[in-house]
Amino acid sequence: MNASLLMPAFSHPATSWHMIDWETSHRRVRRLQARIAKAAREQQWRRVKALQRLLVRSFAAKALAVKRVTENRGRKTPGVDGECWDNPASKWEAIHRLKRHGYKPRPLRRVWIPKANGKRRPLGIPTMHDRAMQALYLLALEPVSETTADRNSYGFRPMRATADAIEQCFVVLGRKSSAQWVLEADIQGCFDNISHDWLLSHVPMDKAVLGKWLKAGFMESGRTHPTHAGTPQGGIISPVLANMALDGLEEVLEAAFGQRNTKASYRTKVNYVRYADDFVVSGISRELLEREVRPIVEAFMAERGLALSAEKTVVTHVEEGFDFLGQNIRKYGGKCLIKPAQQNVKRFLAEVKSVLDTHKTMPAWWIVKTLNPKIRGWANYHRHVVSKATFNYVDYRIWKMLWQWCRRRHLNRRKRWVKNKYFRPLGQRSWTFQGMDPTGKRYALCYASDVPIKRHIKIKAEATRYDPTFAGYFEERLAYLWKNSEKGKSKLLQLWLRQEKRCPCCRELITRETGWNIHHVIEQHKGGTDKLDNLVLLHPNCHRQLHSKSIC
Repeated sequence: MNASLLMPAFSHPATSWHMIDWETSHRRVRRLQARIAKAAREQQWRRVKALQRLLVRSFAAKALAVKRVTENRGRKTPGVDGECWDNPASKWEAIHRLKRHGYKPRPLRRVWIPKANGKRRPLGIPTMHDRAMQALYLLALEPVSETTADRNSYGFRPMRATADAIEQCFVVLGRKSSAQWVLEADIQGCFDNISHDWLLSHVPMDKAVLGKWLKAGFMESGRTHPTHAGTPQGGIISPVLANMALDGLEEVLEAAFGQRNTKASYRTKVNYVRYADDFVVSGISRELLEREVRPIVEAFMAERGLALSAEKTVVTHVEEGFDFLGQNIRKYGGKCLIKPAQQNVKRFLAEVKSVLDTHKTMPAWWIVKTLNPKIRGWANYHRHVVSKATFNYVDYRIWKMLWQWCRRRHLNRRKRWVKNKYFRPLGQRSWTFQGMDPTGKRYALCYASDVPIKRHIKIKAEATRYDPTFAGYFEERLAYLWKNSEKGKSKLLQLWLRQEKRCPCCRELITRETGWNIHHVIEQHKGGTDKLDNLVLLHPNCHRQLHSKSIC
């Protein structure tokens, strides 16, 4: 579909939020980011600095920074100033407030979130202005971080996921001749202890701005507390700073034990896989990992103000198995199998039980509507490994919990009556938990075992979206990932492919990260239908911009 049919091109400077030409803004920022990445690959650091300065001063980058912080999930969560940019006027004003001169960040609002082990993790929430400034400088920093990143680092990086890290573990450990020992490393309080001095000395960005963020402090119970180390969990730029602090360990290990597929590496079989601050290192023996690899890792961490946890950092034989990113990796008779970890399964079932225990009087359709996204999301996370038996077990346990939930509601009814009321035939199953809402729409519980098991194809280790040579590779990979998701069976995939995977308004790729809205070319109140010919996928902001034009 021609973009001109949806939105007129802007031939004059924008004077309001909805007058911004997003296609041109994306193109200008992307071009500068590619130049920054090229300069970083060639190690022309003075040129990197000049291009970064040019980028953060541009109107296009400032507009995209404001767009990002006003469209993500935390857009309605204010900082210590209580300010939210929830209308076009405030967003337009915010663009002109993003200036380096006179900038002083506010303290973060400290909140606590629960961890899986029962403890709590501190989360720092910056103000909207500080978030936008971080998003602006992240546009200039991310091309450098992606260019210099470890090849087998997969956390907090675009187009990479936990499935890539798990698949790399299989590549490293799956053969009969692979390493038999693994160092499971745990960094003690990674985000809270990274050295500020190291970051200021090694992160290639504006030192004055970075220093202000690191020393901004946090506010809790009405009191302001200073920060002397670490990057706040909750800041947009914090994951990239943490990644850059941990990048380089793979190169250090290769210098000591040889690169993969070399004679030196065959003798030691040392390989490294990292996701965020969790990583594993394989080796040919326990002695090699404890006496040679671990001291190198500890020295690397000490330079950055970090330390390994003495209790959680252990060396394990692959036939005993170890848990990594919610999966259990273990060899059975020389064959490497990756399954959902027992603790992960227990936590998921406990979450389902919590929903049922705290909503004993809710109607059945509401229970189905609440549980389905949880079941589907958990199963999709584990669908790339050996999960079929685990899926069947989880389905059985959920059925038992639902049966107890139903029996409790009808203590004086016979079991057959309860079965006929809540469990009805659907497809090849005679027991499917169902419910009907007040409008007459029927909801049926989904089963984890219905999710097909399909091996994940790992991303190329050296691929980065800021390198033009990989542009075609990433578009093909995006198409592959979507074709193998649930969207492939819906209208979304057909619309996405028909539009060449791009938003017709701004001509940028539509991804899970950007989100999308379905737009009716002929509006429904004017007689438009839900047929494919009347539908188009747009970015959320492009959708709102288009409707603002129609109102005007």
